[in-house]
Amino acid sequence: MATETRLIIICRLALFLTTKSNVLNSQPFSVTFQGPSDCSVEQYFDISSLSCQKCGPNQKNSTTAGLSCECQTGYRILSTNGASITCQQCPSDKPAVTKDGFGCIRCQGLLDDQGKCQCPSGSVLVERDYQGNLLEEAICKVCNGAEPSLSAPDSSGNRCERCHASFINTSRSCMCTSPSNVQAGGLCFPQNSLPIQSSAVNPNIIYTQLSLTVQSAWFSKNLYSSAAACLVYSNLTACQALGNMCAMNMHSFSSAANDACGLFNTIFRSTAALGSTQDISYWRANLPWLYYGDQPGMANRVLQTDPLPVGFSFKGDKQNTDIRLLTAVYNARGEFLKWEKVGGANLQLCPETVTKQKAAFSFGTAYQESCVLSVAELLNAKPEPLFYDVFVDLRKGQERQLLPVPTRILNQQYNGQFINEGNMNNWYLSRRVLLVDTLSGREKSLRSNPKVIRVATDIKIRFQLVVGTQKGQVFPPLLSISYTDVLITDPKTQVVPVSFAVEYEMDQKEAQIKTDIALGVLGGLGVLYSIVKTASWKRRIASPLIDLETVLKFLLFYAGDLANVFFVITVGTGLYWLIFYKAQYFVSVLLPLPAQEERLVSYIGCAFALKTVQFLHKLVHQLSVDVFLIDWERPRGKGNRTALASGEPKRDPSPISIWRTYFVANEWNEIQTIRKISPTFQVIAVLFLLEVAGFSSLALRDPWSTLERPSQAYTPPYSLTLRYGLAATLWLCIGLLQVMFFTMFYERFVEDKIRQFVDLCSISNVSVLLLSHRCFGYYIHGRSVHGHADTNMEEMNVNLKREAESLCGQRGLLPNTDTQTFQISITHRLRQQYERIREPLSRRNGPSRLVDASSANPFEQSTRAYHTMNRFLGSVIDHAHRDMDYIVRDKLLFERIIGMEFLEPTDKSIFYNDESHSFGDVLFYGNEATLLIFDTLFFCVVDLGSQSFVLAAALTYLQQTIFRLIRNAIGRRNLANKTLVDQRFLI
Repeated sequence: MATETRLIIICRLALFLTTKSNVLNSQPFSVTFQGPSDCSVEQYFDISSLSCQKCGPNQKNSTTAGLSCECQTGYRILSTNGASITCQQCPSDKPAVTKDGFGCIRCQGLLDDQGKCQCPSGSVLVERDYQGNLLEEAICKVCNGAEPSLSAPDSSGNRCERCHASFINTSRSCMCTSPSNVQAGGLCFPQNSLPIQSSAVNPNIIYTQLSLTVQSAWFSKNLYSSAAACLVYSNLTACQALGNMCAMNMHSFSSAANDACGLFNTIFRSTAALGSTQDISYWRANLPWLYYGDQPGMANRVLQTDPLPVGFSFKGDKQNTDIRLLTAVYNARGEFLKWEKVGGANLQLCPETVTKQKAAFSFGTAYQESCVLSVAELLNAKPEPLFYDVFVDLRKGQERQLLPVPTRILNQQYNGQFINEGNMNNWYLSRRVLLVDTLSGREKSLRSNPKVIRVATDIKIRFQLVVGTQKGQVFPPLLSISYTDVLITDPKTQVVPVSFAVEYEMDQKEAQIKTDIALGVLGGLGVLYSIVKTASWKRRIASPLIDLETVLKFLLFYAGDLANVFFVITVGTGLYWLIFYKAQYFVSVLLPLPAQEERLVSYIGCAFALKTVQFLHKLVHQLSVDVFLIDWERPRGKGNRTALASGEPKRDPSPISIWRTYFVANEWNEIQTIRKISPTFQVIAVLFLLEVAGFSSLALRDPWSTLERPSQAYTPPYSLTLRYGLAATLWLCIGLLQVMFFTMFYERFVEDKIRQFVDLCSISNVSVLLLSHRCFGYYIHGRSVHGHADTNMEEMNVNLKREAESLCGQRGLLPNTDTQTFQISITHRLRQQYERIREPLSRRNGPSRLVDASSANPFEQSTRAYHTMNRFLGSVIDHAHRDMDYIVRDKLLFERIIGMEFLEPTDKSIFYNDESHSFGDVLFYGNEATLLIFDTLFFCVVDLGSQSFVLAAALTYLQQTIFRLIRNAIGRRNLANKTLVDQRFLI
């Protein structure tokens, strides 16, 4: 007993472990995929288990949907509970099955393929009496087609009904006898009802994009009958169906009159006696309105003659930004379905939220939405096309008027030529539109899949502002549609890109004329100013000849001036649109379209390119400035004794310390790249305002000035004009605020490095000579009023105290003056002597073949040249050379304005008093305007190209750093070469 118990426990444990192992090792729950098409004839698709199940005895798969079973041929339904059936074979004396499938009956005639009784044409099948009792034998009753009955079997063949009026009116019977009459589309027409025979009708659809012609099953079945019924019987539905087929054919027509649009135009001309509808001459009675007139210039008159009788405003009590569009919707058979408000998915194929789709019809908001749609989804969602006649709803209180919206079909052709491209005067406007046509491309039958479909891939609604309006008036909107032909190969993988846009336009000719005038006037002034600059440059280099270098210099000067002209015009343009578009109440201006912004973008590109040339020109010029530090220090006593060859002792003067000169040179090296703004703060502040504070929202193509937008709201695209105007204005404003803070507060109360450098020169007893041109430059007089600066701390403090208490002379070059900085124009003789002293060093730095091998070593040459230059320049300042003397005078106001000296230094050099410390012109400090404009243009150009403020800020900061490093490195080397100071001391 115990053994059996143990065996049972072991078996249960083994079974548990096996089950547990299978669960752990098994895959997640899964089922085999099956569909109705996978089931055999004896199976049906069970919608509960999603699998094929076997039918009962004597049953087969239902051929309609495959979701149920039905009795085989010759079997009737014996019983059913609603879910399943039981079948029984009919006896041999009653072999046929009734139409409802529940009875067996004899037939007078033949049996069809389903085992049911079949009657000849013109008869109806009767299987039960008037009480519903099953007859022993089915009876075929002939319908009386003669008067007065004029009846025929209905479509199901179960009852006789009065035949169609077209048969009665044509043949006075239910028979459409030929050859006098023609039967088409279930109707009967006289033989000559249309100018062409039914066999001559062209049912073909030409897909120009695919170079493919398809014989449409829909056109083959309905084109002739619709045209004939429209013309002969004024059948409204048939007329609408004919218009729909013309719309499917892209409203295209030719000189031949046998296609859909040709037949429509034939009927339009033939029914002129019927008059027009709604007092519109292009809208014939009983016909749909498909075309405007074909007169030249008709599109221009329709679109730009009479404005809408409503005005739009963005703000105030009379705010009106609602665009109310209404559309009449028809199906392919010409039946009117409903009036529908435009604003949902009726004209927008892209799936989007209602909030975002509604934004498309807010006036002034540039709407742009695009997506990629699956062809398979289009085939399932759009089995038949819907047709739209779009109107503007001019609602005024209780009165409601509609204004038709003209349509421009870009695919429309006339005699094989696309007529809606190019000049507006040649456009041929139409009315009715459709979005997806999956019907006309069915070639063999209407139940087959289409061979080609047409999709409205580019839909655009355009509003144009009335010129000079102050009340927000616009002309009628234009609906432009471009269709794409899609050849069906693999619908599951094929996709179609579609887009929907609403844009607003105003005539920019006046603005362009004003811009061109401003550009011409300012550009002319720039030429004159560049000529003055070139003349000043020629005078400063003491060259009277006009040569190729002069022309090149003029072009470089003009590049900078023209860049400023372009910059002023573009920033002014952007700021104008930013202010007047965003702040207006009644609409008087609209933003330029992207195509209209191309000229502004080209101006911005020119400004940036020319400003880059100017910036590089100034940078190269600064890196080649001649600099020399004049040390006024003299030996104060005798040094150590030295023994001569004769044995007599001699005392050499004490050497002068070079550290003061090194210190001044090092300070000059440090101030070479100081600016009046902080580039780091500039970038961070601009980026904060644009991205964090939300100022970038002001550049969106909508009239709203709000900085914060809800996440679920539609975000329109950016306007390049507003984006540039906003970015440039913010960059300039922050830069100018920094400059004002730097000059008015920081330099006054914190530190002024330029004036500190001048003070350092005086304390160090070192003057600075800067020659930016051959015969022009700057002089900083740093000669100490105490005579010596190479002293100890105690004496230095005493000297500074005496100077503060005015117990010594003043620092100026002239007695009893404080002016230490000068602009200098030197004589040609002085420049020659300067170059003669530097000649050995220039030869040393030149090609090796010019170096004298017997000369002293480079260090001795540098030392000798330094002392010679120091003594020479010091003697010139002390008026020791009559032939190289100078005078000191003030510059005239006009000379300062135009930056040119009227007097030529022929006999004496001229030192102009310069209290504004203009020697900063050879530093970044004195060129802040050029640097600020260059940074602004660089930031804006990168942003316009990348549409990213963050990337633009990062690259702008990077270029500022790179050019600062270049200016420091090469400027340091130039300073060492020109001042003869060893580069190792410039840290």
